[in-house]
Amino acid sequence: MSQDYYQTLGVSKGASKEEIRKAFKKIAKESHPDVKPDDKVAAERFKAAAEAYDVLGDEDKRKKYDQYGANWSKVPEGGPFGGGRSGGSPFRNGGPVDIDLQDIFGGRGGVDLESMFGGMFGGGGPVPGGGAGRARPPQAQRGEDVATVIRVPFMVAAKGGSHDLYANSQRLTAQVPAGIEDGKTIRLSGQGQPGINGGPNGDVLVTVRVEPHPYFRREGNQLLLDVPVSVMEAILGAKIDVPTLSDGMVTLTLPPGTSSGAKLRLKGKGLPDLKTKVIGDQFVVIKIVSPKDLDDRAKQLLEELSEHLKESPRENLWT
Repeated sequence: MSQDYYQTLGVSKGASKEEIRKAFKKIAKESHPDVKPDDKVAAERFKAAAEAYDVLGDEDKRKKYDQYGANWSKVPEGGPFGGGRSGGSPFRNGGPVDIDLQDIFGGRGGVDLESMFGGMFGGGGPVPGGGAGRARPPQAQRGEDVATVIRVPFMVAAKGGSHDLYANSQRLTAQVPAGIEDGKTIRLSGQGQPGINGGPNGDVLVTVRVEPHPYFRREGNQLLLDVPVSVMEAILGAKIDVPTLSDGMVTLTLPPGTSSGAKLRLKGKGLPDLKTKVIGDQFVVIKIVSPKDLDDRAKQLLEELSEHLKESPRENLWT
């Protein structure tokens, strides 16, 4: 037992029992022989971690180890001059202290103790300290899910399409459904980490980030589009051309006397709802743009018009 148990688990000498447990759990999930069946380096790492956790996870053993170092197991109970039997294998009393295999492997099916420790500590017989019962075969476990993120153009999110990505050491294609919103997740079943002992593979979870559009913006399954109009178009009314996602440019009738901020609806020109498939509407938001750098004649005409109209939008507003 020449290893430094604290260094083996990657914790400090002042680490709490919970920190020690978490450190061992992390190593076990990474290096357990069921996870890496043909990796001898991983198996040795797990074996060393299990030995370290057996000692540091037990208060009495840890005190001995802190006091006597690598020779802690040779110290009789009661100290170097006391009676009692000496230590020995970390599995003498039935296996590592407080190692909850269901906790380590996420509760996705049991991991047999014989499978976990037997092959590395002279297996072939019953589990150390576990009696002479018949060994159970390893149980199947589902593979881990893999999470990744993709960024798709606004038009792909609106109309749907395919998007290639690289995840879990493989090239995959995600089918992006029409109408998907930013932050939603696509599940690629069976493309995650391989299962253990014949268990099913995990999934790849793809979070979709939607790139902004140069001029469209989205509210649910509705599209909004800001459209600038001149003062005279707003006053007199006009026919204006506006873009849509589904039908290109369409002609919209601007009613006379339209105010800035008014919303004109183009029915069925929005986005499909991801669940109901109902297509929303597009709203054209009117933005009146005042003219700049007027010449004297234009100013004169506007003054005459103002005198002729003799109305103020603020009349009786504050009374």
